[in-house]
Amino acid sequence: MKSFVYNIFFVFFFNLLTKIQVSLADCDNLQDTCPSISPNKQTIFINGLPCKNPANVTAQDFKTNELSNASSMDIFGASVKLVTAAEFPGLNTLGLSIGRIDIDNDGLVNFHYHPRATEMIFVKKGVLLVGFIDTQNQVFQNVLKVGDVCVFPKGLFHYILNQGFEEAIVYSVYNSQNPGQVSIIPTTFDTTLESVEKLKKKIISLSASQVHGDVISSTS
Repeated sequence: MKSFVYNIFFVFFFNLLTKIQVSLADCDNLQDTCPSISPNKQTIFINGLPCKNPANVTAQDFKTNELSNASSMDIFGASVKLVTAAEFPGLNTLGLSIGRIDIDNDGLVNFHYHPRATEMIFVKKGVLLVGFIDTQNQVFQNVLKVGDVCVFPKGLFHYILNQGFEEAIVYSVYNSQNPGQVSIIPTTFDTTLESVEKLKKKIISLSASQVHGDVISSTS
């Protein structure tokens, strides 16, 4: 009798835990916010982009030339172009975005992070000093050359500094169709040329103090 009761309780709790796990398995949010509204005011809002009519899908939906040209340079001498499903229809629902980064000689892609995606970069041209900072305030830094690949984990601040003698070109892939980007914007700190140069020198000094090429303690 006891065995029968135990079996009943086991089945009950197993089903309960399974249902809880399923209910928690929501898809990741593709927007910064998603407030609810009263049902009587709701129209159509989805977590992503609507799909084309299958009858109208063509091969052209799955190719793009968006990365053939760079965008305009910022005050740090870098150009970052992010292409999502909004510009490249074939990416919709695939959980991917792509990007192109052009960096002037001695230019810098300033500290930023992507709240909804890990970023993987491939170096097409140039010599780069790249790194990211984890939640333990540790800096992981590498020198990249043509053909090298590096990854920046989701939600962690990272940067790219051109250490070569020519313009650098990098291509990137993100595991979200809307990765988002949060940057240290000009209003956060002094962006005079002198201050930008100090920031670059600080990054280079971290590389010089790196132990065994793996981890540096960040104190700034």
